[in-house]
Amino acid sequence: EPMSKRQRKKLLKQKQWEEQKDLRRQKRKEKRQKRKLERQSKSDSSSEVNDRKRMRREVVPSTLRLIVDCSFDDLMVLKDVKKLHKQIQRCYAENRKAFHPVQFYLTSHGGQLKSNMNENDKGWVNWK
Repeated sequence: EPMSKRQRKKLLKQKQWEEQKDLRRQKRKEKRQKRKLERQSKSDSSSEVNDRKRMRREVVPSTLRLIVDCSFDDLMVLKDVKKLHKQIQRCYAENRKAFHPVQFYLTSHGGQLKSNMNENDKGWVNWK
C-alpha cells in the first residue's frame, strides 16, 4: 500500500525522535548534574541554611481560616472533581510557602474527591 507524503514525513520524524531519545536523556542527566553541582557549590560558599528552611522560620501564622466544603462532589462529574483536587493541591502548596499562612481546612471530604485523591496523591494524608 503506497504511503502519502505526510505519512512518510511522520514516520521519518518518529524514527529521528526514537534515535535521539538516548541523546536527550543524556542531556537531561547532564543538566541535572550541573544544577546539583551548582547548588552544592552555592551551599558550600554560604553558611546559611537553605532558603526554604530560612523562610519557614520567618513565617508568622495568620488568624484567618480557609474552609473548603467538599460535600457537593456528588453533584460533579469526574472531570470537575479532578479539577477541584488540583485546585486544593495548589492552594495547600501555596499556603505552605506563604509568609502568613492561613489555617486551611477541608470539610465533608469523602466520595469521589477522596477516592480521586487516594488514587492520584497518596501524600495528602500527611497534610498538616
